Amino acid sequence: MATIYDYSAASIDGKTVPLSEYKGQVVLIVNTASECGFTPQYAGLETLYRELKPLGFSVLGFPCNQFGGQEPADEKNIAQFCSKNYDVTFPMFAKVDVNGKSAHPLFSYLQAAKAGVLGSEPIKWNFTKFLIDRQGNVVGRFGSSTKPAALEAPIRQLL
Repeated sequence: MATIYDYSAASIDGKTVPLSEYKGQVVLIVNTASECGFTPQYAGLETLYRELKPLGFSVLGFPCNQFGGQEPADEKNIAQFCSKNYDVTFPMFAKVDVNGKSAHPLFSYLQAAKAGVLGSEPIKWNFTKFLIDRQGNVVGRFGSSTKPAALEAPIRQLL
């Protein structure tokens, strides 16, 4: 059976990153956007990352422009925005599509592994979160309205 470790993605600075680099960690994968009502969640994601990183936790941010065109910038500007406005230090990746024929294979896998509300696979909006256990399996899916702080307890259970 597949895990996230079977995939790789381009980092925000263009380097190929095999997700096997995160083997043994608890990971939260999030599709992000800079011009969304949920964009302030960057702050909460960064707080989780800084508090739980020493225990083997990571957040992986994947910018996406598929929802309302709310991530129109290029990778350089996305990285600057995240650093300047939210002091983001967790790994950010190149902009991807998360739905449809052009969806990044990782997101096709995530959606198939953990359906959303009412069994729907497609991601509905920015800041959908997938919780991954230390073995690389998808164990949780949380919608945009779920604040990062609400995920601390489920993350700690996996740590």
